[in-house]
Amino acid sequence: MSRMMIQAAVTMNQLQNKLDVIGNNMANSQTTGYKAREAQFSSLLFQQMDNLNTPENAEGRLTPDGIRIGAGARLGSINSNFGQGNIVTTDRALDTALLGRNHYFQIQVTTNDVTETRYTKDGAFYLSPVEGNQSVMLTTSDGNPVLGENGPIIFADGFDNIDIRENGQVVVERAGQTEVAGTLAVVEAVRPEVLEATGENMFRLPDLNALGYNINEVLRQAPQNGALLQSNALEQSNVDLSKEMTELIMTQRSYQFNSRTISMGDQMMGLVNSLRS
Repeated sequence: MSRMMIQAAVTMNQLQNKLDVIGNNMANSQTTGYKAREAQFSSLLFQQMDNLNTPENAEGRLTPDGIRIGAGARLGSINSNFGQGNIVTTDRALDTALLGRNHYFQIQVTTNDVTETRYTKDGAFYLSPVEGNQSVMLTTSDGNPVLGENGPIIFADGFDNIDIRENGQVVVERAGQTEVAGTLAVVEAVRPEVLEATGENMFRLPDLNALGYNINEVLRQAPQNGALLQSNALEQSNVDLSKEMTELIMTQRSYQFNSRTISMGDQMMGLVNSLRS
């Protein structure tokens, strides 16, 4: 296979990955708190070919001497766009929207008997019964506990009303009396780019030692100098559908051009093989 066809085939494989990223963004355009992902391309290693017969004539040349032949392109990285989404009112007591750009709720997730803390912008919470007693726990739609300042927020059932205040306090009313059942543990991502997407609209901390960070350089408790959240509201996805459609069309065109390159290369090789001396 010729170098030209190899370059096109390698690039097509990476373009397919970008199409997957775009498709995932578009599929989550209505997912609460979803953060769009962006694919960044970079060139693969290239070969430097010196082809100047008279290097002295290249005096003042701004680019390196010779010809550089690459091996295609690859996805250099897939980064999340942490921009704030629009906040819409839902009139549902357990819906909350964080007001800080890099503020996150903490969720306790157990997978294969391993429990870890994950972070999300999705503030659509629910109440799930706790086995063995007459209590309920604040959870996500998947049943994962929402963490408060003292762990999962659990309180007795049988209340008349519930409200989540702008400072994160979960307040319940019983027979005209109010009590604070817990306070949401909201954190601020100082370096949000370090967070690792895990699926299910959540993030987690990677191996910080390998990256040369400590946890205090990445996460900290959200400042309490103002309102943390808006109750009876949700933050929408920050996916820009018009931008995603533009990226989709451009990526499809690039895929088609590279596919055409392989076809033309195959035709050229066929013509060469058919030549007669």
